[in-house]
Amino acid sequence: MDELELEFELDPRLVTDTIAIGDFPLCRLLLMNDSQYPWFILVPRRAGVTEIYHLPASEQQQLIQEASELSETLADLFQARKMNVATLGNMVPQLHMHVIARRESDPAWPGPVWGKVPAVPYTDEALAQVRGKLEVLLQGELAFEPHN
Repeated sequence: MDELELEFELDPRLVTDTIAIGDFPLCRLLLMNDSQYPWFILVPRRAGVTEIYHLPASEQQQLIQEASELSETLADLFQARKMNVATLGNMVPQLHMHVIARRESDPAWPGPVWGKVPAVPYTDEALAQVRGKLEVLLQGELAFEPHN
């Protein structure tokens, strides 16, 4: 573990709005606490990083690999019509990448998910189902380590 990972802390807004699912080699995997969308967030465990170009080239490639593996898994798991993958950072400056499985039946389709309708938090049962599906599918993928 290097110094930047030791100093890593999630932005308080991400702590409030998400549920920690696990860790890939570079990124923490979070689930946005809005059950209307399969909406995940990857956050590189590096202190002080706000842009992709702040990462060394090898970690930029690792971020893209983790986002691609996650996207493929989510597309299959949630029968997505389209995968939305984006880094914005206007509200949360810490580098984070949204990976959202979009379906024509979701409340915001085809527009962006932000602010369309109020969030509906996951129930304990629904969260357990998502965790179970993900953990089975991500076993062996990029050394994914689930959080409990």
